[in-house]
Amino acid sequence: MGFVLMTIFIQYNDMNLEWLQGIVTDRIDEAYNTKRIFIEVQGIEQFDFKPGQFVTLDLPIHEKKNKRWRSYSIASAPNGGNTFELIIVLLEGGLGSNFLCNEIKIGDTITFRGPTGVFVLPETMDQNYYMICTGTGIAPFRSMIHHIQQQQIPTKNIYLIFGTRTQHDLLYFDELNALQNQMPQFHFIPTLSREEWTGEHGYVHAIYQRLCKEDPDAQFLLCGWKKMIDEARNNLLTMGYDKKQIHFELYG
Repeated sequence: MGFVLMTIFIQYNDMNLEWLQGIVTDRIDEAYNTKRIFIEVQGIEQFDFKPGQFVTLDLPIHEKKNKRWRSYSIASAPNGGNTFELIIVLLEGGLGSNFLCNEIKIGDTITFRGPTGVFVLPETMDQNYYMICTGTGIAPFRSMIHHIQQQQIPTKNIYLIFGTRTQHDLLYFDELNALQNQMPQFHFIPTLSREEWTGEHGYVHAIYQRLCKEDPDAQFLLCGWKKMIDEARNNLLTMGYDKKQIHFELYG
């Protein structure tokens, strides 16, 4: 993720995972303040992970270990290779994001461990899924959607509701529109809170409330800022959904 994950889903025995070395193979501007960073894992031919999992980077930004660690969701789908992608937004005053967006270079070595996390797809997807995110919270959902498409996983409807401020902040816009055209069950719904355009306008909440009001068996995946997730959870519980239908990953 571009933001640091709050580790509400980390299982603490995962903290014993081996530290690995990766090489930065590419850096691409995805938006004016957001970078796509590609990391090739050294010493292995295949880096296995589940869509929705994250890695923890040990960045040279502080003397104390626990102040150097930053966790980000993997934005790419597993493909049998040893390279994965992160999407990082530059945060004002953010030591980790500043290092990754402004200082790291192609060819640099990065230390990390993972994958870890339980914010992943279920074994079967026999209900409609509403993936609700803001900003770079889109990362795990991009991984999931590509995995579903590549593996031809049977699903019911999937609604990816992506909230951001302006068209300049949209991430993976053309790519996800193309996937929507290839996957009849996939519906990509970006919404802008601070700009009028041809698509949806406003916050994510009005959209999922409209779409799911006749869908009592729906499942919800939430990823983004704590304020958005708290509001969405409260809304869905008020609408009568069980907390077991609501799964989330927070940014800090």
